[in-house]
Amino acid sequence: MDSSNGHKPAPAHRLLTGRREPLDRICNIVRNRTSQAVFVMAGPGIGKSSLTEAIAERLAGDMHILQIHASSALTAVPFGVLTPYTADLTAEESVSPVAVLRSMWTYFEKLKTGTGSQVLLVVDDAHHLDDASAGVVADLISAGWATVVAAARPRPGLPQPLDQLWYDGLAERVDLRPLNREQIEEVLAHVLDGTVPAATVDSLWSASGGNPRILDALLHDAAEAGILSKRNGIWILLGSLPADGARLTAVVAKDHLRRRPEEQEALKLIALAGPVGRKVIEDICGAPVVRSLLDQQMVVETSGVPAELSMWNALFANAIRNTISVSRSLQLQERTRAHQDGIVLRGEGRLRSVEWALECGLRVPDADLLEAAREALARFRNDSAASIAARVQDPAMAPMARAVHARALYNNGAYADAAALLDGCWLQLADDPQGPAVLLLRVSAHQAAGHQLAAVAEDVREHTGRSADGPRTWQEEILHLLQSGAEVDYRALAAEVETIRTRSSPEADVEPIGAVGEALLAHALTAAGRPAEGLDAALLAASELPPLEDSLFFFPEFVLGRLVISYLAMGEWESAERELDSYAAGHATGAATFDGSLQVLRGYSLLKQGRMERAYQLLLPAVEALRLNDPLQLFRFGSSLGFYVAARLGDSAQARRLEQDYKDAVAGGPAHDLLAGAYAAAAAEYLSRDGKGIASLHTMMTAAEASGRAGHLLELLAVCWDLGDPSVIPMVQDAARDVQGRWAAAMLTLATSWEAADGDALMETAASLEASGFVNLAREAYARASSVLEHAGERRRSRQAVAQRERCDHELGERFREGRFIAAAPAVHLTRREQDIVELAVQGLTDREIAQKLMVSVRTVEGHLYRTYVKLGVRSRDELESALPK
Repeated sequence: MDSSNGHKPAPAHRLLTGRREPLDRICNIVRNRTSQAVFVMAGPGIGKSSLTEAIAERLAGDMHILQIHASSALTAVPFGVLTPYTADLTAEESVSPVAVLRSMWTYFEKLKTGTGSQVLLVVDDAHHLDDASAGVVADLISAGWATVVAAARPRPGLPQPLDQLWYDGLAERVDLRPLNREQIEEVLAHVLDGTVPAATVDSLWSASGGNPRILDALLHDAAEAGILSKRNGIWILLGSLPADGARLTAVVAKDHLRRRPEEQEALKLIALAGPVGRKVIEDICGAPVVRSLLDQQMVVETSGVPAELSMWNALFANAIRNTISVSRSLQLQERTRAHQDGIVLRGEGRLRSVEWALECGLRVPDADLLEAAREALARFRNDSAASIAARVQDPAMAPMARAVHARALYNNGAYADAAALLDGCWLQLADDPQGPAVLLLRVSAHQAAGHQLAAVAEDVREHTGRSADGPRTWQEEILHLLQSGAEVDYRALAAEVETIRTRSSPEADVEPIGAVGEALLAHALTAAGRPAEGLDAALLAASELPPLEDSLFFFPEFVLGRLVISYLAMGEWESAERELDSYAAGHATGAATFDGSLQVLRGYSLLKQGRMERAYQLLLPAVEALRLNDPLQLFRFGSSLGFYVAARLGDSAQARRLEQDYKDAVAGGPAHDLLAGAYAAAAAEYLSRDGKGIASLHTMMTAAEASGRAGHLLELLAVCWDLGDPSVIPMVQDAARDVQGRWAAAMLTLATSWEAADGDALMETAASLEASGFVNLAREAYARASSVLEHAGERRRSRQAVAQRERCDHELGERFREGRFIAAAPAVHLTRREQDIVELAVQGLTDREIAQKLMVSVRTVEGHLYRTYVKLGVRSRDELESALPK
């Protein structure tokens, strides 16, 4: 595993990536002289200076480049910024607009002598130009003596003479916006050498707000701190992005120095207290200051009543807070509190108030601490939640505080520590409405830490056992559900869920137990080949989630996984993707905790669709994310899927590493173990081709575990068939008849047509499968059809089938590698001469070397190889060896 040492982001100048469109546009305007001036408008740090430098660099070979850097220090000095071009003027002339303009013209004419090249005047920070200088630049533009590219901030904007040119249509305006997600992804791909997964892109985009200067600072600070680390070729974040790094601190300090003292004071108050009432800041700093900061987009205002102010960027706010001493922070807090009398703080404002008090060393009542900890937890600010919860001392509140602390640790992947905290508080919370959630969290923490469910269940029973004639406790109900879920026993789960649903006097805590039961039942029904019924159960569980959103257990994610699995078992790819997208859009704050799990589900979906390259791109980063944080216990399943796609695509180095991950994985998520074992066995077969993987799959198929799970059995058979074992085709037909959903129906159709070996029927089947969205199965039907038709002597139609198959290949991805479907087809027959040529080609001989060895023409060798490719369904020599019939 690579460390972050030696893996640092590239220099900052590369961050112009993502600005190619405005760069090309402006350079075209200047070259074609479609306008005499271009004004680039952007807020601080958005990249206007970098863009103007790139423009000057690109056009340096075509034009004479002159650069002016305006500054606030020269704003009060008429023509001060033009001094380099007016050195020959007398003191009296140097304040005359006509003399200055004439001097500039003379300077330009000398430059153009002999070359005739035009002059490009590049003005940076044009909003600082004094009115006199701005008037001269405007006259230069109007007279056509020079082309001007001027960069300025929207607030205060360009001086009036330049602004008027734009209003009159004599200048173009280009507004630079913060980088969007796609541009951030482009920047990171350019700067970081390796794979940058979606979670890393999203975190840096959110934290930087699309500001290139802050992005540059974050990249360097995170790399220096070892938080942005390259693991197995993948850049991942090992923690929260730092707000106290040297680069970000320098950006904040530079921004502060540019501002008036009253603006600096307001920014400090908003950073420390925000979200804070607008009226509070106006009372302290003045309404004009607030309006100025809003105009500069340094702060944002909520639309609620009363209106509240926050910093435009949370990380920027954190960085400002890090520059303020404790004593100064305490003074500012006293000033703020004096204007907040009677204001009831809620939500994030209440949380920030508690955090600020603790930063100043003030005492906060335990009730406020617990409320703030739960608010931080709901926002997945896990470090803050853990820190605040640990301060609660009241014996009556301490158990809940420990549970909150434990969930924060669980979110960060510290499962053993979370389990230890929960061991000390779960029983005390048995009568609390959160009791079931705390018990579920405790079981999950122990399992994630490598402990067996049976051991945890026995401990629970020892402490909550019922009397001989008493009713079963809710703790026992939860344990029965979890154990039946681990055994994938849908009959036991159905009976348990029915009991919970129909009891005459439901208790207050039945609702979360019912949701868990329905979710577990959904998975078990899906495994048993009844995914339509499983989907109904999962949707019922999902309907009960709204009241459970802020629970200490992760009910939404627990249900989501089962819901997606049901959709995938039915072959409803788009529905599964829609559920994942909907969750991601509404739960962005939890991405650091659950994104690895979600990406495994996405990768599994793509794998089942046959889109191996895209699955590979998702599964490798997902496994690295789960290595740090595996809340749904999917690491073993995810590593087996990654192992499979890596082996399938021929990446043996990654496959071997992922194989070891699969073997070393802590036992967890037992409901996925059968499929994980199947994909690992298939991956091993792709690597070794020794038949042991196929033998392992056959053993799994006949085991008692698979016999009661028709859905899982069909998936095992599909994997085995994909490896080139035609003996399973009759079993596929039998199993598919007992499984609900479009995917099982498609498998049955393919297996039936395959066995019939009718070229026309296979072509029709392939077209139908393709139209239904089962492109990978259509590809196999076309490949089978090409072999059958070739064997029947219908070479023209066989080649048509090959063309259709190649179209499916393109749809599935260019690096798609066929398993051994075609090699297993009994219709593939090579002539003696074809066999001789193929054997030499596999040994690495060129066409000419083969021709010399067999004493035939090169054209003959090429023709035989082409016909062999068609028969075997391959496209190059690289695929010959794996496709040869054994």
